[in-house]
Amino acid sequence: MCDRSKLLLGSIRCMPYLERDGDVHILFLGARDGADNPENRFNPEWIDATHALLDEVEASTGPAALVTTSAGKFYSNGLDTDWVFANLGEITWYLDRVHTLYTRLLAFPMATVAAVQGHAFGAGAMLATSHDFRIQRVDRGFYCLPEVNLNMPFTVGMSALINSRLPKQTAVEAMTTGRRYGSADALAAGIVEATAPEESLLSDAVAKAGALTSTRGANLAGIKTRIHVDLLAALNTATDDSNFSFGK
Repeated sequence: MCDRSKLLLGSIRCMPYLERDGDVHILFLGARDGADNPENRFNPEWIDATHALLDEVEASTGPAALVTTSAGKFYSNGLDTDWVFANLGEITWYLDRVHTLYTRLLAFPMATVAAVQGHAFGAGAMLATSHDFRIQRVDRGFYCLPEVNLNMPFTVGMSALINSRLPKQTAVEAMTTGRRYGSADALAAGIVEATAPEESLLSDAVAKAGALTSTRGANLAGIKTRIHVDLLAALNTATDDSNFSFGK
C-alpha cells in the first residue's frame, strides 16, 4: 500500500513506494487519485524520495530487476510546473536534478522495465524512455512530449535522450508536433516494445524483468554505461541560460 509516512511542506503526500514480486522490485511512482500529487509530478521531494528507493533497491542482494509503474490516470505528468513557476530562479538546478533520474536508470545495475499504465507526458515520458524496456497499457494513456506547444525548449540532455532512445523520425515527430501516442501508435513508432491490457500489464512487466534478474551487477552497469556514453555525457551537461530558456 502507499507509504504516507513522509510529511512534506506541512501536508501528507503519497510518495513513491516499493513492493516486491520474487526477485523483481516494483517501484510505484506514487500517488493514487485523490492524493496531493496525483500526477506523479517531479517536485524536488519526489525526486529525492525516488532516489532513496533506488538506493534501497541497489542495496539488496542476489538476482534482481526493477519495474516502475503507478496507479490511476498518470504514469507521470512530468515537471512540477507549480513548483517551477514559484522557483524560476532555481530552474536550471531543478532541471539538472531531473536529469539525475534519467542517468541513474540508464546505467542502473539491473534490468529495468517501465509498465506505463497511464499518461506519460514530458519529463514523465522521458522517464519511461530511460528504462531498458517499456510496456504500455493498450486501452488508456498517451505518451506525449508537449514542450513545443508549451513554448518550452528541451535541455541538451533531454534532447539527447529522446534522439538517442527513439527512432529518428519518431523523435522528430514527437518533439516538433507534440503528438499524443496511444499504445498502438507508440508500438508502431518504436516508443514501446510491447502493449498489454490493464489486467496483465504489471504481471507482463514483472515477467519480462524476472527473466533478466541474473544479469544484475556491475558488469551490466558497465555495459549500459558504454552503450549510453554520449547520452550520459549530454545529461551531465550543466543546464544554464545558454542551453535552456524557459518560456522564450
